Amino acid sequence: MNPAFWRQWHRWIAFPATLFLLWAGTTGVILAATEFFGEEEERREALRTVVSTVTATGGVETAQADLGRALAAVATSAGGAPIDKITLEFKGERTVSVFTGKPAGGEDRKFIIDAANGSVRQIEDYADKPFIHRLHSGEAFGDGGLVVAMMWGATLVWLTVSGFIIYWRMRRREATGLQRVFW
Repeated sequence: MNPAFWRQWHRWIAFPATLFLLWAGTTGVILAATEFFGEEEERREALRTVVSTVTATGGVETAQADLGRALAAVATSAGGAPIDKITLEFKGERTVSVFTGKPAGGEDRKFIIDAANGSVRQIEDYADKPFIHRLHSGEAFGDGGLVVAMMWGATLVWLTVSGFIIYWRMRRREATGLQRVFW
């Protein structure tokens, strides 16, 4: 295939792909900033050097007691709501997070329980993935959004490969040193 073919396809694909690249880049920066400056990262950093008081040898009794108190607190607040998952935090302030679902399916609420006394500290809306994650991956637009995201990812791979082929064919073969690469 001649160089004109590669340049033509590269240009044709590049123009609409810039919109998706802008989308992926913008949401990626927002996602990274949210991770870097977010509350969860701050908590992880604060607890990095803290050693848990619960050990593998004595953890079963502690976990059972914490879980029992947490489930009783959630039952008082949410009745017989289905439970999607439970997270036990032993490092720092011991908490139990109970994620409930809706009776017909889907995510509902997150209960954060004080593990020591079983009191509800906080109730939040619960979604399996944060909205910015779903927006970045295209999942926020359903299965069609995921398919489009896979297509734009493949398009970006194609642009990279075709751009490298164009670069390789246009390089000056007689150049020496760094000028062989950076011409």
